[in-house]
Amino acid sequence: MGRSIDEDPLSLAIAPPPNETTEEREVRLKAEAEARKISDRIDEQLKAERAALKKKKPIKVLLLGQSESGKSTTLKNFQIAYAKDAWTAERAAWRAVIQLNLVRNVNTILDMLAEEMSGGPVSRDEPEDTEDDEAPNAPTPAPAEAKPLQFTEKHALLKLRLAPLHRVQKDLEHRIGASSGEETFSSTPITTAAPFDFGSDPPPELPKKRHQEFFIRSTQSWKADVAADGLSKKNKAAQDRETTEIIAGCADDMQAVWKDPVVQEMLHRRKIRMELTGGFFLNDVSRIATRDYEPSDDDIVRARLRTLGVQEYKIRFEKQNGAEWSFYDVGGSRTQRIAWYPYFDDCDAIIFLAPINCFDERLVEDPRVNRLEDTYRLWKSVCSSKLLAKTQIILFLNKCDLLDKKLKNGVKVKDHIHTFGDRANNVDTVQRYFAQHFKEMFRRNSPEPRQFRFHLTSVVDTQATAVTLSVVEENILREHLRKLDLI
Repeated sequence: MGRSIDEDPLSLAIAPPPNETTEEREVRLKAEAEARKISDRIDEQLKAERAALKKKKPIKVLLLGQSESGKSTTLKNFQIAYAKDAWTAERAAWRAVIQLNLVRNVNTILDMLAEEMSGGPVSRDEPEDTEDDEAPNAPTPAPAEAKPLQFTEKHALLKLRLAPLHRVQKDLEHRIGASSGEETFSSTPITTAAPFDFGSDPPPELPKKRHQEFFIRSTQSWKADVAADGLSKKNKAAQDRETTEIIAGCADDMQAVWKDPVVQEMLHRRKIRMELTGGFFLNDVSRIATRDYEPSDDDIVRARLRTLGVQEYKIRFEKQNGAEWSFYDVGGSRTQRIAWYPYFDDCDAIIFLAPINCFDERLVEDPRVNRLEDTYRLWKSVCSSKLLAKTQIILFLNKCDLLDKKLKNGVKVKDHIHTFGDRANNVDTVQRYFAQHFKEMFRRNSPEPRQFRFHLTSVVDTQATAVTLSVVEENILREHLRKLDLI
């Protein structure tokens, strides 16, 4: 006899057996109750495991912004504040980087001196056509109508006595990144940007001649390389002592060449302000060019080491029951920005670095473009990205200390940004003006309504930045837990 089409196979499978006795029914019900208890315990265990996995999921933070915006310095501040043991262990490796920065400062001046004293450009062995990015100051010829600089035997003697620093620079570069290369940068003056209106097209000007800057790649474990360097500890110690001895022996001459009035006039004519660039240590020669120098936190934060590629750094926050954060510092030059997008997926927060002191500067990789205008365009693209519609974005209006110095030196914002108008040319007014413009762009371009969070920062100031980071940490963590339905 066939089954009715109305019969449910599942109901038939779990139905009590026919002709079931009272004793059999009690046994069956007891077994079913026990099975339900086991099933419920398994469900609770799975639920707890899922919640634990959510809590252990790393918090992913991207540091975005153009080159020289302060991304790597911000990452260093996170390390100082929340990974002190690892930071202390790496401190010794930074000694060579700071020495390299100081030696490069001096050699930059020596190269310009050689060019001025010879009446022609300095010959260079490096190729002139590789990847573009930002770099410290590059030489710019003085105006033809300027009165010739008056060099003396003193300058020739300083050049001769400081000549060993060129070899020291090459040795330090080899030790820090033997497999690294040199990347080019433009020789356009860093503070000669034409005025612009937001959204206007850049002036039709082409890049000028190119020089190069030392860099390492993000795949290189340069800190371990500096510690080991492929040499025996005895040979490495001897090499360190030799380098340090040469630098210490040149200390007085380094101070003399930096403080020399003719050298300062040469830098002024070339519109070069070395003290405003990353990795500047010429005001600290008496402290750094010594045989017993040990880097401070502030020294390491100020140190400059160009890195190509994406740097990832993991920090375990003990105050958050061991929660792990993954920070990604992605390259900010135009050639590297295409690498940003794969990191947008599953991102919890973005810290966007906007250097607001650069309103009168140009992009080194494209001197036709104002640096602040480029930052605005980047900010708009990040805010309008649908991939980041639910991502928390925190804005750091950075380098406020350099902005203050620039304004006090007489640079007027209205001469470079027409829309600034006749507002007061002081740091508070300029900061409010820039903050309001970033805020308007954020609200106009965000795919979904989001809270606008920004901080005025000078990330080379470790103490002030630590206070900012504590607020940022709390906001990012709260939003992360909310997304996971844990609060």
